[in-house]
Amino acid sequence: MSIDRIASTSVAMSTEADGDDMSEAGGNPWSQRAFFGRRKGHALRPRQAALFETLLPRIALDLSRPAPADLRGLFAAADEVRLEIGFGGAEHLIAQAQAQPHVGFIGSEAYVNGVAKALAAIDRHKLGNVRLHVGDALSLVDWLPTGALARIDLLYPDPWPKRRHWKRRFIQDETLSRLARLLVKGGELRFATDVPDYAVWTLARALRSSDFVWTATAADDWRKPWGDFSGTRYEAKARREGRVPAYFTFRKV
Repeated sequence: MSIDRIASTSVAMSTEADGDDMSEAGGNPWSQRAFFGRRKGHALRPRQAALFETLLPRIALDLSRPAPADLRGLFAAADEVRLEIGFGGAEHLIAQAQAQPHVGFIGSEAYVNGVAKALAAIDRHKLGNVRLHVGDALSLVDWLPTGALARIDLLYPDPWPKRRHWKRRFIQDETLSRLARLLVKGGELRFATDVPDYAVWTLARALRSSDFVWTATAADDWRKPWGDFSGTRYEAKARREGRVPAYFTFRKV
């Protein structure tokens, strides 16, 4: 799978989204809109580039074919399957996969350099319980079968702080419905952000959703990270700069 092909396809999708001025309430822009920013950063090291040709084809999901009815069949031995949307540098995804070898993990990321880091870690640790999707997460969301996931993690997504870009935020009423379709009853959507405005935005939409309930019963439930949370480099940087994360858990009803 060519890196240049991945990057050029991604840029085309992002350009398409820039011309879309449809509001959250109007039309159906979600199938084309990109919720991510830049797609490729510094040049990859030779070993990273090689993994795009050798490892990625073996673990990448093929969205051109129908999804399996039971996602556990994608893995050698998985009791359940979880999805991480926008895994960034893959620190959390890899730590979770190492700690829970009997869970299947699907990671979705649009940023080529993040995918390169994930591939390097998967290869280094010989992880067999990770599958990847490179590109727009909503294409993956629509491909996955109903009730297939035990948990979805959305950690520090782009907050798109300018008002005219709020329609690009991943959390929208419509996308919450689409995520809910994927979860088993009682499954969890975990969301973390260090941007207070995005925390309020997300909570408002989750609370008015008929698909989810917020599980918090005390302030510490959203002020403190989850017990099995390994953290990310982005989170560490945010804390150093004085930003305070919020951790939300919404349960599928």
